[in-house]
Amino acid sequence: MKENIWINILQVNKLMRSPDEVTAFEKALASLADRPQNEDLPDLHLILDDRCEQPEVMFGLIHFLESFDVSAQIQAFVTVVPQLMLVASEWTRILHGRILNDDDACRLYRDILHSLNSQEPNFVRQLLEESASYHLNQREPKLELAR
Repeated sequence: MKENIWINILQVNKLMRSPDEVTAFEKALASLADRPQNEDLPDLHLILDDRCEQPEVMFGLIHFLESFDVSAQIQAFVTVVPQLMLVASEWTRILHGRILNDDDACRLYRDILHSLNSQEPNFVRQLLEESASYHLNQREPKLELAR
């Protein structure tokens, strides 16, 4: 994969410690949004960082990630989640919660995790899969027995 200058700019400015860093981050994100590429998704997820001083600006990246095809976005998230949790545990939790709050995304998420866990067992993915299954089961309509 060729180097993407816009992703590099996001990476360098992701802590947003100054107005210049915020501006550079926003411009790079806008440029990426003009031509979204699925192959950028893993790198885009890894821009998230809990040390960011401007979380409302970082939410722009969350919204951009969610603008991709849900399957591609979830696949990328699952692929990078072990790395992501090291520097962005709060953002990981936010993304995870947003996936769980959409029934179709949650089902797809559970299926992707299950498929990956059967191919290459991973403790983190297993926990996420169990969480997704539990979440879906809590929202499934319960049949009441006739009295």
